[in-house]
Formats: sequence, C-alpha cells, structure tokens
Amino acid sequence: MLFRSRFAVAGVRLGVAQAGIKKAGKDDLLLIALSENAQTVAVFTQNAFCAAPVSLAREHLALSHGQPRYLLINTGNANAGTGEAGIANALSCCAALGVRAEVAATAVLPFSTGVIGEPLPVERVESAIPAAFDALQPDQWERAAGAILTTDTRPKLRTTTLEVNGRACVITGIAKGAGMICPNLATMLAFIATDAAISAPLLEELLRNAVAKSFNRITVDGDTSTNDAVTLSATGESGVVIEPGSRHASDFSRALETLMIELAQDIVRDGEGATKFVEIHVVGGESEAACDQVARTIAHSPLVKTALFASDPNWGRILAAIGRAGLEGLDTEAVSIAINGVVIAERGARAPSYTEALGQQAMDEDELRLRVSLQRGAAESLLWTTDLSYDYVKINAEYRT
Repeated sequence: MLFRSRFAVAGVRLGVAQAGIKKAGKDDLLLIALSENAQTVAVFTQNAFCAAPVSLAREHLALSHGQPRYLLINTGNANAGTGEAGIANALSCCAALGVRAEVAATAVLPFSTGVIGEPLPVERVESAIPAAFDALQPDQWERAAGAILTTDTRPKLRTTTLEVNGRACVITGIAKGAGMICPNLATMLAFIATDAAISAPLLEELLRNAVAKSFNRITVDGDTSTNDAVTLSATGESGVVIEPGSRHASDFSRALETLMIELAQDIVRDGEGATKFVEIHVVGGESEAACDQVARTIAHSPLVKTALFASDPNWGRILAAIGRAGLEGLDTEAVSIAINGVVIAERGARAPSYTEALGQQAMDEDELRLRVSLQRGAAESLLWTTDLSYDYVKINAEYRT
C-alpha cells in the first residue's frame, strides 16, 4: 500500500550553503551525507563530452565499492568542457570535503550543473563546504530541492512510503532540469534515497528499470546534457529488507517507478518556457524501438512544437513528422492521429468526423494527449514533452547574461 509520508529518510542528512558560484545570496551548494553502510548506484549521461564531475563520480563510485559517504552538488557551473583542469578541480573539492568529514576523497561523489566551458570556482566551493557540512540535518529535503535548480522555476521533490510486513520504508527523491532535456538521460540531476536494505545488484536493476520508464521518457528540446546523473541510495536504516525475486521487490519497483515518473513529469511541466505538457503515445508498432522513433520525431519537430504553443490544430505537421521518422514500408493509409480523444486523421487523411472546432477545443487545453496508431503490430511507446515558446528562445539566448 502506498501513501504520502514525510520526506526524511533514515540514514540520510542534507546540508545547503551559498557559495556564490554564479549569483550571491543563492543556495547553490548541496551536501548529502549517507550512513556508513548505505549502498549507492547511479546512471550517468551518455554524452561523449561528459563533464569532469561525471567522470570522477563514476570512478569514485567504483573505488568506494558502491558505498560513498557523501554526494557534493553545485549549481551555477557545470565544470564541463574543462579538460584535465576540470578533473583536478572536482577532485580538489572532494578532497576538501574529505578533510572536513574525515573520509577519503574517493568517498565523495561530485556533481555539477550550470554553464558549460567555464572553470569551476574551486575556492568558492571549498569555502562553503564547512557551512554545508555543519548544516547537515535529515529534514532539509525541501531546501535541498531548491539548491540544485538552474533555469528551473520550481523545486521537484517527491516522496512515498511502502509497507512491508507491517513495517514502513520511505523513498524520497529530488530532481532538477528544465532545458537541454533529452534522453538518455535528460539534462538533469536526480538524487533518490530509501531507508530499505537492498543489495547492490538488485538496487542497480531497480534503478535502471525505473530510469527507462521515467527520465528516459522525457524530452524538451532534443539536447542531451554533459552532466546528467541519477543516484539511488539504500541505507537499510528502517529494518525493511527487499529480497530479489520477492513480491516486496515488485512492490518496491512499482513504487520507485511511480516516484521517478512523477519527478520526470515535473521536469517536463517546468520545461524552459513551456506552456503545454504533452504526452505522445504511439501504438500499433512492430517494435517498441519503432514506436519510440516516431514519438521522438514528433516531439523534436520545431514545426509541431510551435503549433502546440500556438494551440493550432495543424495536424499536417504531425503527419509529416510520422512520415519522415524512417519506418520502412509504412502504410500511410493505416495511420490515425488523435489529440485528447479527438480523432483528427485516419487512414492517412483527415477524419470524416473531424472539424476545426473540435481540433481547436482539444488544442486549447494545457495538457495534451497525442495518440498515434500505426497498425503494424502490438508494440507501443510513451514519451512526455513540451511545446516550443518565445520564452524558450529568450531564456536560452540570455542564459549567460
């Protein structure tokens, strides 16, 4: 049974400080402390130009045998495209925290988000580490969710509780991301923790399965960040043990997936300049990959996205995107399109029941459900995206000013 609960996760403490990395007086440094026996797994960006902290976090996660003690996150500077100096700077911050916390530098996983190509202001980060360390408390999830934001307009924080044999365990997560959002993953960071005890192999399986159904199902603008990362930590402090292959493992998996889907959708709803939340559901494909190919072609089409922004039922743009998605042997006369239940096109042409008034009524909604039927098989794919507005252009044109 799932029900809402407090954010606090036993075995996890959080501390926030203001390092002045990009702007003075803004929370921009987050420290997450994990209990000694906590297990942590992570997935990282697939961008070949991965940021220095991503490379170092991967290395430290392996060297700590999946049991890091601290996650160190800064905003305002991505420390990406910074070469060997970027690695040295990230390592210096890990070492500074290691001295303060009396742990090895390899027990610290660094994460950064912000402007690419600028040197990390190491002195500012290191000067703020003691304040973040001294502020460590278990009830700082709300402030932590705000401290990792960049162009986001609001924090993303979700929690749920799972009951196992009469005992409760908590899953809580925070995420950031608003632009440069495209799997795999998206331009985002997410930090999730539970007080259940879960072995490293099962924890890895749970995370990867949940990421595939959540953060890898969102796109705002088709750009994949250099800094993406999602971590999942299990402290075991609740006394609840999740065993592989058990019914409770299935229940935990569903709870984790639900929480991560909520966080992923929160990111889309807060997409840069977004005025529409759009679900694209492609059904009737010969494979999930083929359906996904169609969904992403639609989601990444500037013409489709601007029509969505204008609430313009210009269904021809959707039809054109489907046609150029690269499906071999596509039977265009079998394709149908519906928006919020209004059938716009069927058999590859305008539906006989469709009227411009019905299309306009559907497009005027803030949340759109776009369904494409290919009638080539039984596979399907789901994707969440946004429109493309004037504000998106403005935000990204002025990003460094």
